[in-house]
Amino acid sequence: MSDGIIIGIDAGTSVIKSVAFSTAGDQLAVAAIANHYKTLKNGGVEQDMARTWKDAAQTLRDLADKIENLNNRVVAIAVTGQGDGMWLIDKDGEPAAPAWLWLDSRAASIAEDFTRSAAYPAHYERTGTGVNACQQNVQLAWLKRHAPEVLASAQSAHHCKDWLYFKLTGERVCDPSEANFTFGNYRTRQYAPDILDALDVADAKRLLPPIIEGTEVAHGLSLEAASATGLAVGTPVVLGYVDVACTALGGGLFDREGRVGCSIAGSTGMHMRLAPSVDSVRLNDERTGYTMAFPVPGMLAQMQSNMASTLNIDWLLDMGREILASQGVERSRRDLIEGLDDRILERPGGRLLYHPYISQAGERGPFLDAGARAQFTGLEAGMGYADLMRAVFEGLSFAARDCYAAMGPLPKDIRLTGGGARSKALRLLFASALNAPVSSVLREEAGAAGAAMIAAVQQKIYPDMAACAAQWVDPALGPETQPDAALVKMFDTMFPIYKETRDRMRPIWRGLQSARQISET
Repeated sequence: MSDGIIIGIDAGTSVIKSVAFSTAGDQLAVAAIANHYKTLKNGGVEQDMARTWKDAAQTLRDLADKIENLNNRVVAIAVTGQGDGMWLIDKDGEPAAPAWLWLDSRAASIAEDFTRSAAYPAHYERTGTGVNACQQNVQLAWLKRHAPEVLASAQSAHHCKDWLYFKLTGERVCDPSEANFTFGNYRTRQYAPDILDALDVADAKRLLPPIIEGTEVAHGLSLEAASATGLAVGTPVVLGYVDVACTALGGGLFDREGRVGCSIAGSTGMHMRLAPSVDSVRLNDERTGYTMAFPVPGMLAQMQSNMASTLNIDWLLDMGREILASQGVERSRRDLIEGLDDRILERPGGRLLYHPYISQAGERGPFLDAGARAQFTGLEAGMGYADLMRAVFEGLSFAARDCYAAMGPLPKDIRLTGGGARSKALRLLFASALNAPVSSVLREEAGAAGAAMIAAVQQKIYPDMAACAAQWVDPALGPETQPDAALVKMFDTMFPIYKETRDRMRPIWRGLQSARQISET
C-alpha cells in the first residue's frame, strides 16, 4: 500500500502518544494525552489501568481526526511503553490492582537486601541486569508479604505495553526485553525466574506470560478494541520492546559492528551500547545496569542509567530564578537558557568537579547507592553562576563516560537524543568526554518510531532491520559534533579524579543518610 500507515503507540510516564508514520518512516501526525498517576505516602506510585487504556484508545481516535481515511490506510499498530513496574490482570481480564510504576519505591528494602544476598551474583550473571526497586520481581515479593490477596487474585503479570496489547488483542503476552532482564537469561531469551525462588515468591511464576517476538508475530485488533479505537477489526497489532529499547532503535543504536552508543539526555539519563552478540556483552563488578534483548536476532543492548540528567540543569536554573524572584524579577527557565551555551563555553573547563546525583533516590548507574547525592568539589572565590553551570554540564559528560566505561570499550560514534541534545555545549562536552563524534537525533518521537520499525519488519515491508534502519534512521541524524582535542585531554586527566571522588564519598553519603533519618524522627 503506497499510502500505508504504521501507528506507533508510546505510553510514557508523562504522556501517552499515538504517532502515525508512512511506511518509508516519515512522521505524519501525533495525538497525545497527558498521563496520570498518583504518589502514595508509603512510597507507592500507582496508575489507573482502565484509564490508561481509555486514554490510549482516545489517542487513536484523535489521530483519525488528523489523517484522512486513516482506518483504511493502517498497515499495522505497534505498541511500546514505560518500563518496569507491575500491571496485574485477573482471570476476567480486569486489573487485579492499580498498576505499580517504575517510580514506586515500596520494594526498595527488598531489592537492597537481595543485592547483598548470596543469590544476587548468579541472578546478575543470568540477566546481566542489576536489581532495584522499580522491577517487577521485587514488587511481587512485596505483594506476597504485604498484600497476598492481590497476588492471589491475579492471573498474569505484565508491564504497561503488555496491558495495552492485551486490551488491543486479548492476548496475555510479554516481549523479550522486559521478560529477560527481569526474569530471564539474556543468552537464551527465555525465562529463568530463579529470583522468585530466592525472594520466597515462587508461586508467582504462574503469572509470567508467554514471550513473543514482535518482528515475527502479530495478533489482530479485537472487536472490542476496534469499537474503542475506531480502527478496523483484525488490523495487525505488534508488541514492541520496552520504550528505552525502542528509543534506542529509533534513535540510531542499530549497528552490525557494535561501534555506536546512544544516550538520552532527558530528565533521567540513559546510556546504551549495542552488543552485536552474546559474547560481546560486558558485565561489571558493581553488578549494575541492564542487558536487554534488541529486536535483531542475536543482538543485545546494554544500558546504564543515571537517575538524574537534565534535572541537574533544571535545579541550577531554578536556583537562579529563585534569587531573581526574591528581587522582584520573574524569569522562566527558557529565559535563563537563552545564550547559556555561549556563556558556558566561555568559561575555563576542568576547574570544578560536579557529581550529578541530584535525585533523592540516589544513583543506579553505573553503581547502586540510594544515599548518593550531588556535590561540587573544588569551589573557589571568584567562580560564578556560569562556572557552576559549566561544571554541571561537564558532570553530565563525566557521568556518561562513567556509564559507558562500565559496559566495555567506549563507543566510536554517539547518538544523542532528549532535551539536552539541543544544547551545542552539551554535545561538545559529550563528544570530548567520550572522544567520539556526537550526532543529535532529529526525529522527535524515536520511541514510537522504534516500535513502528518492529512492525515494519514484521509486516515484511523491509527484509530486515538493517534495511529498515537505513530508511527510517540514517536520514534523521543531525550533523556531527567533533571532539575538541584540548577538552579530550582535560576529560582524560580529570576522569580518574571524578571516579575516585565519588568512590571516597560513599561512606560519607551513608553517614549523611543516617543523620537525615535521625533528624526526621
